[in-house]
Formats: sequence, structure tokens, C-alpha cells
Amino acid sequence: MSHSVNILVVDDDLVTRTRHKHYFDKHGYKVFLAQDGNSMWHILREECISLILLDIGLPGKDGLELARELRAHDEYLGIILVTARDDDIDKIVGLESGANDYVTKPFNPRELLARVKIVLRSTYNRRPQEDNSIIKFGNWLLNLDKRLLYNSAGQRINLPRGEMGLLTALARNPGATVNRQILINHVSDRPWESTNRTVDVLVSRLRRRLETDPKNPQLIVTVHGEGYALMGF
Repeated sequence: MSHSVNILVVDDDLVTRTRHKHYFDKHGYKVFLAQDGNSMWHILREECISLILLDIGLPGKDGLELARELRAHDEYLGIILVTARDDDIDKIVGLESGANDYVTKPFNPRELLARVKIVLRSTYNRRPQEDNSIIKFGNWLLNLDKRLLYNSAGQRINLPRGEMGLLTALARNPGATVNRQILINHVSDRPWESTNRTVDVLVSRLRRRLETDPKNPQLIVTVHGEGYALMGF
């Protein structure tokens, strides 16, 4: 399985990140590294990640909060929380946050590898096997992996990065409500500089591009008090 699996290590300690990359590279996985939640979301926008090793004690948003956001983002994503805390309550909270497993430092790398394989057998194999990279909605076709949008005539439509980030975030959860915070994380390299207003402006622009009647949207619908959903499948 490892030849087709991308792992993302999210840890603020450079030595730990480097050690994990060296070890999992050696076992055939492709490893990406992030030092905090912001860089984590940046990588997730650009790469197809199957499993995340997520340190709890991160600067800014901690691993527990990020795990909740990640689980809302992708129900098939493997999430293993890594922490120096071994309190049972912490483990329970960690698993309730959406993580698949919880590993306490220090640990044997072979144990971590075994846990990664166990989680992947559950999450990776549950992911639908059809080509989910191609999404059709309304008169549009979106290639999620390549971030390319085509109209009904097969012509490629170039979208600014923010609009494409928002559209792909919605398309990865077809028909489901995506909350504003998750959308904010997808539209900027600096989520702390983005606001609900940023999302609303991008939605308005997308509607003008994609909707037959932007004032009566049928594709990007508002879910009041929560966020937006992509429809028309």
C-alpha cells in the first residue's frame, strides 16, 4: 500500500519532523511536513494526503481542534494524534475529536509504523474506489486533483486561486454543508488574515461565473448560520 500513500507529519519540532520523514521515506511512503495548522492546510490544498501524524501541542490551534476540523473535512482521512501526555482523559478527548488512534511519546518507530498500517487498512480501504477526482455539477466538470474547471463545451475556465480553493473545498463534500472556518482555511495561505467576509465575496464571484441566475443560486447554496454547500449533482 505504501507506494500510493502520502503521509503528512504536523509537528512544531524540526528534529521530530525530520526523523519521521527519514523513517517513513525508508518504508516507501511519500512524506510531507508541516510545522503548524496553517502550513498543514496549505499542503492539504495541494496534495492528496491519506494519513496525518498530528502533534497535539502545536502553536496556535492545537492538535485536538485541528483533528475536529480535519474529520469534518474528510471522513476517510487517517488521523493519528501524537503527544507527550499519557492521561486517559486526554486519550478519550483525542479519540472523540475524530482521531483514529493516539500515540504517546516516547514510542518505538516500529510501533508507530504498525499503527499507521492499521489505521490505513481501515481508512484507506474504506475510501470509495471510483474516480472521485472528477466532480460533475450543473453544467460544469471539476478535476479536483489537477484543480481544473471545464464548462459543458469542454473549455477550461481559469479561476483565481481563492475561488478555486473555495470551490474544491465544497466539491470534496458534495451536497454537504461546509462551515466557514474550513472554507477560510482553503482560500488563503494565511487563514488568520481571512474572514467570513472573504468567503462571502468569493462565493459571490463564483456564483456570477457558475450560476445561470446568480441571484437565485442553485449550485452554491447558503446554509444560514453554518456555511455553504455545493449542489447540482
